[in-house]
Amino acid sequence: MTTRVIIVDDQAMVRAGFAALLAAQSDIDVVGEAPDGAQGVELSRRTHPDVVLMDVRMPEMDGLEAARRLLTPPPGVTHRPRVLMLTTFDVDDYVYEALRAGASGFLLKDAPPADLIAAVRVVASGDALLAPSVTRRLIADFAKQRPAARGKPALRLKALTERETEVLTLVARGRSNAEIAETLVLAEQTVKTHVSRVLTKLDLRDRAQAVVFAYESGVVVPGE
Repeated sequence: MTTRVIIVDDQAMVRAGFAALLAAQSDIDVVGEAPDGAQGVELSRRTHPDVVLMDVRMPEMDGLEAARRLLTPPPGVTHRPRVLMLTTFDVDDYVYEALRAGASGFLLKDAPPADLIAAVRVVASGDALLAPSVTRRLIADFAKQRPAARGKPALRLKALTERETEVLTLVARGRSNAEIAETLVLAEQTVKTHVSRVLTKLDLRDRAQAVVFAYESGVVVPGE
C-alpha cells in the first residue's frame, strides 16, 4: 500500500531534499509541496495525503496553526491526515502544542535520512513517533511548566481499569509495547489490546495524545 505524503516547509532546498528521498521509496508517493502553512492546508484539502510533513516555524501561517486546521477540520471536511512536525529545535513549545492538537509526533530536521523514511512509515501505520528520548524530554519539560489538569481529565481516568492505567503510565514514559509487555509480564498482543482500549475510552487519537493526557491529568509526574 502506497503512503501519500505532502511536504510543507518554507525552505525550498529542504522540500526538494525530503521529496527526493521519500519519492525514491517504492511505498511512498510525494503528491505535493507547499512553502507555508496556509498553502499546506489548501494543498492537503486538495490532495488528501496520508501524512503531512509540517515545518514548525514558517511565514504567513506557522506549522502549529496549520496542524490545528488539518486535525480539527471545519464541518463538511472529512479528511484528517496524520501530521509529523519537523523542527530544528529539540525542545520547542510549538511542538508540544502541536502534539496536544493531535500531531502524531515530531522529527528533527537533521535526523538521518533513514529516520525520516521510518518516521513516515510509523506515522502512516497509525502509530505515534514517540520512541526518541528527546520527545519524552520535550513533553516532560513542558508538562512541568503547567499544573496538572483537574476535573474532566481526572473523571475520564475513572473509565480505565487498574491494568489500563498501568499501561497508560508506561506509554507516557516512552515505553514500547514490547517493553511494556516485559515489565508487566504480558504478551505483546495483550499490551496492544490494552493500549487500544485506553485510546478508545479516553477518546484519544494515538500514543502521542495519550502521553500528553497522562502528564496533564497527573497520571505521570515529570521527574519521577
